Amino acid sequence: MRKEFTESLLKRHTSKNLTILTGDLGFNAFEKLREVMGDFFINAGISEQNMVSVSASLAKEGFESWVYSIAPFIYCRALEQIRNDVCFPKLPVKFVGAGGGYGYGVMGPTHHAIEDYGILLTLNTLDIFIPSFNSDIPNIVKKVGENKNPSYLRLGLDESSNKYDAPPYAKWRQLTYGKGLILIAVGPLASVYVEALLKMEFEVRPNLWCLSELPIYSSDMPENLLKQLNQNGIIWVAEEHVENGSLAKQLLSVLIEKKIKITSFKHFYARKHIYDRYGSQDYLRKKSMLDCDYMVERINNNNNEVSI
Repeated sequence: MRKEFTESLLKRHTSKNLTILTGDLGFNAFEKLREVMGDFFINAGISEQNMVSVSASLAKEGFESWVYSIAPFIYCRALEQIRNDVCFPKLPVKFVGAGGGYGYGVMGPTHHAIEDYGILLTLNTLDIFIPSFNSDIPNIVKKVGENKNPSYLRLGLDESSNKYDAPPYAKWRQLTYGKGLILIAVGPLASVYVEALLKMEFEVRPNLWCLSELPIYSSDMPENLLKQLNQNGIIWVAEEHVENGSLAKQLLSVLIEKKIKITSFKHFYARKHIYDRYGSQDYLRKKSMLDCDYMVERINNNNNEVSI
């Protein structure tokens, strides 16, 4: 998604009020941005705390201020500056974290971003954007660029094939239709599951919903989703994030508020940071039982239990 992000930012660069700061990252991706933006492209070096404070100052002076780094380098290293300098005064700084979830697989736990939105949502004034497909990026960049609140854009990988035509971007989107359970996937996990679920028979196929923005509120739950929840009551949530601070916790609060009858609730999440060995993002998803094969197996097992 980094390529699409760069292209979208280039198209957005129509005036001299847009700035981007990077923590010595973006090579083989940001060269064109640097060329076009000149002095408004700032390599802040490996000094994330200072970079965030500078971005806050730029936003206060009216600049559209974007900050880019590997995800945990932003929200972990500079959390105090995000809280004090950006969120307390509610400055519309746009944070961009690359490698959401287990995206930097073999680099180990220091580079994994599996607690990011749980931490950042505690700051209340910050909005989270988690694209699922490459085609989401132009709309999200526009939305983040115009957002009056601080924003965090979590970049990952679109893992659907070129054959899958993703529906137009929205906070909530239904990707598959069937008579099975309701599966809500956050961000790129939806692109991991969608094509395998489309191959299932309609009678057992889950209704796969993709969520790309946080926090969620009872007022923005789609009517079709609420109708399905009331009719079915079997709800599964999959997210590449730890259990605490997760979407699942937020969703349960909303469902209780709306008095939705839940007959079964399962949560699939990033199990832990520390493993005995590390591999690709897909390898670590398998460790956390978030991979496509495991999800399809669980859905089939659930369907067999229901049919019995």
